[in-house]
Amino acid sequence: MNDVTATAHALGASRTFWELIERRAALTPDRRVLLQEDRTLTFGDLRDRAERVAAGLYGMGVRAGSVVAWQLPTRLETALLSFALTRLGAVQTPVIPFYRDREVRFALRESGAAFFAVPGVWRGFDHTAMAERIAGEPTGPPQVFEAYDTLPDGDPAVLPPPPAPSTGEEVRWIYWTSGTTSDPKGVLHTDRSLIAGGSCLAHALKLSAADVGSMAFPYAHVAGPDYTVMLLLYGFPAVMFEQFALPDALAEYRRHGVTVAGGSTAFYAMFLAEQRRAPDRPLIPSLRLLAGGGAPKPPELHHAVVREMGVQLTHGYGMTEVPMITMGAPDDTAENLATTEGRPPAGMEIRITDEQGRGLPNGVEGEVRLRGEAVCRGYLDAEASAAAFDAEGFLITGDLGRVQESGHLTLTGRLKDIIIRKGENISAKEIEDLLHTHPAVADAAVIGLPDPERGERVCAVIEQPAGATAPTLAQLTDHLRAHGLSTHKLPEQLEVLDELPRNETLRKVLKYRLRERFGG
Repeated sequence: MNDVTATAHALGASRTFWELIERRAALTPDRRVLLQEDRTLTFGDLRDRAERVAAGLYGMGVRAGSVVAWQLPTRLETALLSFALTRLGAVQTPVIPFYRDREVRFALRESGAAFFAVPGVWRGFDHTAMAERIAGEPTGPPQVFEAYDTLPDGDPAVLPPPPAPSTGEEVRWIYWTSGTTSDPKGVLHTDRSLIAGGSCLAHALKLSAADVGSMAFPYAHVAGPDYTVMLLLYGFPAVMFEQFALPDALAEYRRHGVTVAGGSTAFYAMFLAEQRRAPDRPLIPSLRLLAGGGAPKPPELHHAVVREMGVQLTHGYGMTEVPMITMGAPDDTAENLATTEGRPPAGMEIRITDEQGRGLPNGVEGEVRLRGEAVCRGYLDAEASAAAFDAEGFLITGDLGRVQESGHLTLTGRLKDIIIRKGENISAKEIEDLLHTHPAVADAAVIGLPDPERGERVCAVIEQPAGATAPTLAQLTDHLRAHGLSTHKLPEQLEVLDELPRNETLRKVLKYRLRERFGG
């Protein structure tokens, strides 16, 4: 273990976020941590300016245990506000900036937020007006404030001591699941659970102080603290993107010499599409690694990125409830990197179970259950918490997978994503992975639609590369047959869209919208 890695492991033992930032700032106060256009924060700046913001918040009435919601874009100011809240020991509940009245109202009401920070008018939408509408309702937060360019400010001398770093097990974070089919669930995290998740990511990727990372996803996503922990542990900077779009963002990647990029499968596909526009020169000359998680990764996409972009790609498995479960490592075999989600870190237990919750041996497919320090402490809703954990304290994920003898995890689908056709179970992911090998398919989603004769029929919905000619259903099924797909799994319906519907965080495909659109 080299000195940088040893330091990172030592810092990873921090029990609170504020303890972690203080320890890193003491080690490397002048080293850069956050970059955005022409602005830079060092680790020392992050600590010192966060204390001033904390003093300003304290003057507004924010105290240890106060619930503070914030709906802010990915900016230096957002990171400062978040760290200021950790300095005070407040409970913060980040809200994705693209959420609107219904989701925001629900999050504020369920969390009991007393304060709500918004960006004002952002990307053409007036967040302040929305917040004031909600604040005027009986259950609205009593205090709304804007935190875009200007943050609360005060003299740190007025602050009480930082909350004692006892165990780090106090709930300090409430994150929200996507709520695509019902109201979102408030996920309860502690400083320790988020530090554990970020430590897993950092140690798996084997990064160094010479690296330059990037945040192209909403900082309000659980990946925000996950990624920030990695910066604090290894002492390197990341470029923040308030609005991410290619090719516009490429100039910032190149200017700052980004070495590590990514976010999720959709981001890999976007970078690859840009690389194909100019295949003879590197898209980002300094880039050496794409990494991410949040959605299944087709093996063919992995191979195409490595082959055409000349960089490594490591993919992981995480969710709002457990921000980092497994992660591929740069020294894994090419086969494991392409076909698995990597291995869990020490302290993360993965159990594969049958329908009755009984453990299954390695190599056998079953439901994935999790137990470990990075697992959330439950949900705001007590009934949801009770249903989410089994008698031995394992989180029931609803994901399907199998574990190899080497410890690598392969995800094979979702329980809710299994199509039952004439009594036979069909994995949507298996078909999607094969569809990605067709040259006229840029992305694919396979869904089950109600069918009076079969129970469900298999429907493939595809998005195409620019300029491609749409394949027929017969051409696609011939392609799938040639790749060995069983006849009973072949799609019986094909839909071609200019763009698959996605969420605004990690660009996951929203299958419920496809079922609504094509299930009539």
